[in-house]
Amino acid sequence: MLTCDQCREADRIAIEKFGIPGLVLMENAGRSCAEKLLWHSPQAIQNQQAVVVLCGGGNNGGDGFVIARHLYNAGLKVKVVLFRPPEEYSGDAETNLRALALLKVSVVEFDDQWSAEKVQSVFSKVGRADTDWVVDAILGTGATGEIRPNIAAACDAVNAIGKRVLAVDIPTGLNGDTGEVSRGTIKADLTCTFIDRKRGFESAAAEAVLGFVYVVEIGLPVEILDIVDP
Repeated sequence: MLTCDQCREADRIAIEKFGIPGLVLMENAGRSCAEKLLWHSPQAIQNQQAVVVLCGGGNNGGDGFVIARHLYNAGLKVKVVLFRPPEEYSGDAETNLRALALLKVSVVEFDDQWSAEKVQSVFSKVGRADTDWVVDAILGTGATGEIRPNIAAACDAVNAIGKRVLAVDIPTGLNGDTGEVSRGTIKADLTCTFIDRKRGFESAAAEAVLGFVYVVEIGLPVEILDIVDP
């Protein structure tokens, strides 16, 4: 198990010392998450299931854009909800958002003035189809403290609509180091975490929101783990 700082350090070493572009790591992370979702929903492609991908403003959101692209390519109906204006995304996340914009994927911006009923309505439908999965790519391991009111409203809606949830790296609202949960922390059915399990995952509070945990492959050389956790 690693701390969140150790996981970020592993990313940094992969990029700066091993020369693996961050864009490659993001692609590997997102593709691996999409594959796990499809494995857990074997009729998803045949039935053209509907997925809502909630994308925060950082690299967690960038992972969500990759997931959305791969699920769209697999034939699923996909809607992406942005928690930051499109022009404010940067780096690898911006690159993947620009690629997604070229596809026939519905992309909407979250509005913190929406009522609770409106939020639930947006999350519950992809076009005319009922949502089958929600992908939580809002906040990653860098988030600390209580979640902002607009994020809390989104988390409450996810928990209220009762759809299957895949959390990207960590459920929004969970502290990966301490295992503490904020009010409204998203309750996942699956958590696809990167590099290694986080130390906070061992707490009872964390276990209640993580669901089944996969450690998914993102392409880091195994030697990096010896560096960050000797």
